[in-house]
Amino acid sequence: MGPRSGPEARPAAQGEATSWEEPSLRMPPEEGYPPIVGIGASAGGLGALEAFFSNMPPEGLPGMAFVVVQHLAPDHKSMLADLIRRFTNLAVVQAEDGMEVRPDSVYVIPPNCDLSIFQGHLQLVEPHAPRGMRLPIDVFFRSLAQDMRERAIGIVLSGTGSDGTLGIRAIKGEGGLAMAQAPESAEYDGMPGSAIGTGLVDLILPPAEMPRELLAFNRRVFTAAPRDAEELPGQVEESLRSVFSLLRGQTGHDFSLYKRNTVHRRIERRMAVHQIDRLADYVNYLRKNRAEVEALFRDLMIGVTRFFRDPEAFEVLRENVIPRIISAKPAEGHIRVWVPGCSTGEEAYSIAILLHEQMNRLNHHLKVQVFATDLDRHAIDIARMGSFPASIATDVPPEILAKHFTLDAEGGSFRIHKGIRDSLIFSEQDVIKDPPFSKLDLISCRNLLIYMGVELQKRLIPLFHYSLNPGGYLFLGTSETVGEFSNLFDPVDRKAKLYQSRLELQGSVRPPLGRFMPPALLPGGTGPRTSRTAPDTTKPRLREITERALLQHHGSVGALVNERGDILYLHGRMGKFLEPAPGEAGMNVLKMAREGLQRELTSALHKAVTHKEAVCHPALRVKANGEALVVKLTLRPVDAMAQHESQANLYLMVLEEVPEGGGAPEADRRGLPEPQGTPTEALAHIEALKQELRSKEDYLQSTNEQLETSNEELKVANEEMQSINEELQSTNEELETSKEELQSVNEEMATVNAELQLKVLELSRANNDMNNLLGGTGVGTVFVDHLLRIQRFTPAATQVINLIPSDVGRPLSHIVSNFTDYSTLVEDVRKVMDDLVPKEIEVETQSGIRYLLRIRPYRTLENVIEGAVITSVDISEVVRGREGLDRLAAVVRDASDAITMQDLEGRIRAWNPGAVRLFGWTEAEALAMNAVELIPPDLQVDEQARIQRLAKAEVLKPIHTHRLAKSGQAVEVWLTATALINASGEVYAIATTIRRAGVASPLE
Repeated sequence: MGPRSGPEARPAAQGEATSWEEPSLRMPPEEGYPPIVGIGASAGGLGALEAFFSNMPPEGLPGMAFVVVQHLAPDHKSMLADLIRRFTNLAVVQAEDGMEVRPDSVYVIPPNCDLSIFQGHLQLVEPHAPRGMRLPIDVFFRSLAQDMRERAIGIVLSGTGSDGTLGIRAIKGEGGLAMAQAPESAEYDGMPGSAIGTGLVDLILPPAEMPRELLAFNRRVFTAAPRDAEELPGQVEESLRSVFSLLRGQTGHDFSLYKRNTVHRRIERRMAVHQIDRLADYVNYLRKNRAEVEALFRDLMIGVTRFFRDPEAFEVLRENVIPRIISAKPAEGHIRVWVPGCSTGEEAYSIAILLHEQMNRLNHHLKVQVFATDLDRHAIDIARMGSFPASIATDVPPEILAKHFTLDAEGGSFRIHKGIRDSLIFSEQDVIKDPPFSKLDLISCRNLLIYMGVELQKRLIPLFHYSLNPGGYLFLGTSETVGEFSNLFDPVDRKAKLYQSRLELQGSVRPPLGRFMPPALLPGGTGPRTSRTAPDTTKPRLREITERALLQHHGSVGALVNERGDILYLHGRMGKFLEPAPGEAGMNVLKMAREGLQRELTSALHKAVTHKEAVCHPALRVKANGEALVVKLTLRPVDAMAQHESQANLYLMVLEEVPEGGGAPEADRRGLPEPQGTPTEALAHIEALKQELRSKEDYLQSTNEQLETSNEELKVANEEMQSINEELQSTNEELETSKEELQSVNEEMATVNAELQLKVLELSRANNDMNNLLGGTGVGTVFVDHLLRIQRFTPAATQVINLIPSDVGRPLSHIVSNFTDYSTLVEDVRKVMDDLVPKEIEVETQSGIRYLLRIRPYRTLENVIEGAVITSVDISEVVRGREGLDRLAAVVRDASDAITMQDLEGRIRAWNPGAVRLFGWTEAEALAMNAVELIPPDLQVDEQARIQRLAKAEVLKPIHTHRLAKSGQAVEVWLTATALINASGEVYAIATTIRRAGVASPLE
């Protein structure tokens, strides 16, 4: 979450006093360092440069310098400087190594060189990348951002590819200004389009309009005279709260606790871009323009990252931490890692690669889950794709690049292997308010805390400790520390900023979870939880350690303490020697020691910790409840064999009361010389020993005071160093990332890749379904492209056209078909593709099988014709059935008898020409009639009975009867009626054959 790279010139140190006074928009230029405008161009850039410099005021832009970087042929002399001189009155020169950049001048990159800037001086470097892969604009923009910081301005003009995109990101990361040519005005919109696609460009304009905006920006930010504050501090604070409220309302994220310098500088820049003077006016502008709120949010979220950033720190991680994590896991265990503020994912991928490399080395394979989170949805989308520009080769070791990345066909980008990509889970998360991950083995939170205020830092460090397993590791940035929470972590490597979470012991004090998590997110959701409870075995274990050590020392009253004096376990009654200290409650033996014991106890503990040896004070006078006790103090490290492996550096404090006048017990005086001679000599010897003891006590007191003074001085020095580290963080950030990778994949390809990643499973299933559909229908199908080349065919198509798998890609005209009476297939396919009219032909193969051949145009989803589809369906059975029906129809049509069919309700369903001749009704008239209308009234009862018998499938003999003609005349006929039965044995109709009387009956 939050920004990941140096957006501010000087981060506020922890504890540094800050205020909500409105910062001045004026940034006075440092002597000898003018604002520098870097202009990057490629194909079509000459016209854009002409429009830019031709519209610049004759006097130029006061106090600004220009550096033009264009893709040039390495083996031809450049005339670019001469051409630009025609368009401007400024001094135009070709850059030379070591040349100082001066205001009101234009410097042009020479051929076959990479150009950079350091401390205001140009540097020419021989390019290392091969021709065609050089990125001179990114090289210069990154160095410009590093050298000039917020005084850097980057402009991307016409060109192909994406050179300049990462340079714009670097300039914005340092608080500079970014501009790009409007794509519609560019001859080639690849470069400006790629820069605009990052969402970091402040102004998108045609080149002719850029000088006017630069002039306004220059006057407002760099050359404006100091102005009196027009708003009261209270008004400024109210305006800032409104800005934070608008950001929180639209994005859901709260920036009110971020480092104020960071937020101030970003708001200043946005105000300068829109030429707004007062913060209150900018608040009104934000309320009216939701896009500006999003732009401000994107400015606050700028991050810089790369693979294996800080190689020395990653080497310590690889050598000292990752092997411990893997070795401690059982065979079926899994590793959980959290990378908050992951930006575009390079650091998360780096850690996943190191984990897989070490597992392969140890032959101990585990499930790896790397949770990578960030506030920036755009950065997360890029990280999910796992595609990175080819320039990562400068950061990734060659053996890792070859093993875990694949170069695309065009050589412009690398894609992470699926085995590594599947180990990472990217999600949008606000580490401040969203629930943290838990049971983690490693948290890598690098260069995130430096942008947060002290309050946020104090919430996040305990939160990380809460999320880690006991003994888990925390990996911070080079200028970050755990601060005041050193009691929660042990340093593994201070330079690499690697820490190990301490196991919580009984009696240790830990801030409650409610201090760094909102109550609604606490476990159980009901309120704060004090801490994770240490395992139940801790109490008996500590008791066993203490009692064992006391037995070895023959003591009965003692305490087990750590190196800071925190009491872990008490044995016996300690009230005579210890008492609660006033103030915040705690269990520290150094604070609770009674008068006469505290000084010697402090020095004894320091000596025992430093020299790892026992320390004994045989006779200390301790005041307890108004009386003086003679006490023997012994402090010794606990035997390493008696300690738990995660409970190192424990010490046993033993206190023994010595009888008054008894001095040291006999056992403790064995090492002292016995007084010799007379009692007077003995007394003199004792007095000398007392004097020596007092001298040593004075010396010890002086030493302790010096130690305390030195500790205070070291503490002050440490705080000053921490402040200096934070002030220089922005510079260090860009120094560490001087060779950031190029994002060379254009926006369209990135979108396609993202869609392919999200839908690969569905597409695979759809492909399988289509193959099974085409193969299972039995329909022969052949796909041809617009050149009539075969693209694909189904197995059934080989029965019609002689095809084998190797025929894919061959022209259709080269393939022999099995047709006997059809030879115009190729011509018909061309005609269908030209006319877009489908065609159907019935054909016969040499084996006598009849097929219905259909030819249709092949249409894409975009309604583009890209070929044709030829399908063949076996219709042999259909043809035979059709021929049989034709013969039967001929019999019915040509018969002289009247043949009719009626349903069980009497409706006439069939009426042949013989019936027309016999009765006079046409077929159309008859189909609208009921058979009852043909029966004379006096015969209808008998006919109804016959129909009922026929409905029961009875077989009836022909009868001699009468039927009515259209003229109304009763015609004497012979009638044969037959029931028609379906496959289920049910009668569904009645067929009749009627012959005029006088002709022989059907049975005669």
